[in-house]
This record gives sequence, structure tokens and C-alpha cells, in this order.
Amino acid sequence: MTDSTRRVIEVNKGIIGPTAPRPNAVRRRRLADYPGVSAAHRDLARRLASPVLIGPPICDELMALVEHAFLEDEAACARHLGAFRGRRAADVARAEGRPVEAVAATLEHLAVGRRLIGDSGPPEDRKYRLMPLMPGMFEMVLISESPETMSPWHWRFAELFEALFETGYVAEYQSRGQPFVRFVPVAGALGAHPAALPADRLDVVLDRFDAFGVGFCQCRTSSRVAGHGCDRPLEVCVAMGRWAREGVESGFLRSVSKQGVLDIKREAEAHGMVTWIINVESTKSQASCSCCGCCCKAMRTVNEFGVPGMMAPPHFMPRFDRAACVHCGRCAKSCPMGAITVDTQAKTLVHQPGRCIGCGLCLLACGTAKAISLEPVPQFRLPYRSWLSLLLHNAPATLATTWRVWRGR
Repeated sequence: MTDSTRRVIEVNKGIIGPTAPRPNAVRRRRLADYPGVSAAHRDLARRLASPVLIGPPICDELMALVEHAFLEDEAACARHLGAFRGRRAADVARAEGRPVEAVAATLEHLAVGRRLIGDSGPPEDRKYRLMPLMPGMFEMVLISESPETMSPWHWRFAELFEALFETGYVAEYQSRGQPFVRFVPVAGALGAHPAALPADRLDVVLDRFDAFGVGFCQCRTSSRVAGHGCDRPLEVCVAMGRWAREGVESGFLRSVSKQGVLDIKREAEAHGMVTWIINVESTKSQASCSCCGCCCKAMRTVNEFGVPGMMAPPHFMPRFDRAACVHCGRCAKSCPMGAITVDTQAKTLVHQPGRCIGCGLCLLACGTAKAISLEPVPQFRLPYRSWLSLLLHNAPATLATTWRVWRGR
């Protein structure tokens, strides 16, 4: 860890626990407040600010990011795209009054060269659509980049996105009932636990797939660029199945074997990182990253802004043997979510189940004291069986959140 790393845990007068949450610092503006910004950039910023795209309100940080990411002619094309129904280059050319060949080249550059927009379909019938800033644009732009090799354009993109995230706008969208991702216990924490399921063991999950690709963690990359990242491994973001094949073919992922993935994940866990996967039992595509509480955007939403995240409740929770605990505080220091507070002087320990992801790092940190064990949660819900099931079950909470944010603005 470096001195500039953003802290998740603090030590104050013998009390080891989470840092205090930061307030939402976004300063809302109107499009009319930017007379010097092109109409194309303002139109695109308005679209990206939509609650349907999980966007931030109009603000200085959003406008700076849009102006950097898109040239004016690129923004003019992208402003005609929607989030769900893709549009062909010919449709955009008609709306913009420009030659279709020029528009097609611009859209292809945005989709393939920069990965700022999504595309689908065969070359003769290619359709393009807007992606949310996060998750979406942020991940796709930076997944093949590291601070040591990225271009000045990518470096500035990472800086500007980090500044936007720092406003805390993501707190608007967080609510209970949207378990899109889940964490698996670290290797060694479960052992031969009789309650462990196949979904709890990463090696068993990987058995469903025959293709794997790895890229760089976008959260850790942008944090390092901004000057407050940690020194943990970067190349830990893994795609499986169809997503891996497409990423490797497109050149933004590096092909690895199943054993290569396990080696990457075990190395990450040795550095105090935890592994998440999408909360679905998919056999076609899956994604996973190894995260730290100081850089991961999903985890920072909880431990930095103090709001619920889109994480599934864990299968296991730590159980603390109060008689065996010596209140050394190692468990609290190891927790990436700040879910444990230990008072080393008063000899007390408080666990916050609402922040706990059941990763088991506290158990490993406890070591020979053996004051912590992992116990199954009785009301645990299995991962969704299909992508359709995940989307349908999360739809009510997602729609309610979108409506709440739209009305609030």
C-alpha cells in the first residue's frame, strides 16, 4: 500500500474501524450554464445524464468528461443513439444531414477504436447504441489499459471519470433489492465446509466455460491515475465464455487458461483482494474481477458513501468466538468493506452484517487465534438460474430507483 491510498479503515485512539462516509458532493447545473460548449456535446451530455442510463446530473465533471471523450463531430453522431434500440449509420446520417460513409467511419471508431459506444450485428447491418457511463463506457475504455502503457487520451479519460465518481452521484441509484453481483469466499476460508455449494467455489464455476480472457482492473487503474490508488495487482479482470472469445478476438483481452485464471485470483487474494462474479448461473458468459475496498467503485459506493450496493447477500457470515478473541484488530484491518470495528482498549468488537460480503478475509487474518469461523446464512438465496431471471427479478427495484431519481431531478 502507498501513503496516498484512499483509506477504508482508520485507527483512532485504539478503535479500528471504517472511515466516516463522505457526503454527495455533486453540484447540479443546467445545460444553459455552458454557452461555450458545443450543442452536440450538450445534447450528448443530456442523454448520458438520463436515469435510464444510470447517469449523473448535469455537472461540470460530466461536461468535462464528454468534451474530452468525444470530438464535436463524434458527439454529433452519438447524440442520436439510444440505450436499447440500436441505430444504423444510415439512420444517424439522415438525422445529422451528413454522408453515410463519414458517419459510419465515425461510429465504427467510437465503437471499436475507443469502445465508447456499443455495437452489434453483422458489418452489413451494424447497429450502434449508447452505453451507460458505468457500468459500460468506463469499463470498456479502460479494460485494456494500464497506467504504464496508456495513451494521454486514456490517461485524461481516467482522471476525468475518477473526478466524476468522486462527486458521489452513484449514491442516488443505490437501493436494496438489486443483487447483480456476488462475492465468493477466498480460497482457504471455506476449506471442507459441509455447507459450501458449487457456486461458492471459483474453480467449479470456471468448469462451465472453455474460454477465458483477462484485462486490467479499471477501478484500480483510474485510482492510480488520480493519485490515490493502491499497489495491488492490476491484470485481474476476467471474462468467460462468449465474452472472453469476443474480447480476445477484438484485442482488448489476453487469452488465458482456466489454471491461469485461478493463479491470477489466488495471487490477488494473497494481496487482500476479493473476487466477485455476476449473480447468475450462466453457462454462456460470465465476468469476474478481484477487488479492493480502496479502489473498487462498487465497494467504495458502500464503504465511502455509506449507501447500499448492488451486491447479493453472502452465503456465509463470520461468527466471532468472544472467548477466544483477544481484540487485536487484525480482522478489522483486513476487512475490505469496513464491516468490523474493534476497540483494542475497551475490548469490544462490532460486526455490521449489512456491509459484510462474506469473503472470509477476516478468518484468515485471525490466524492461529481461531476466533472466527464462517457460518451459512439460513435465508441465503441461490444465484439466478438465467440472465432473464436476473433481469426480471431486479426489474421492479431498478424501475423504482430510476423513477425516484428522475422525479428528484
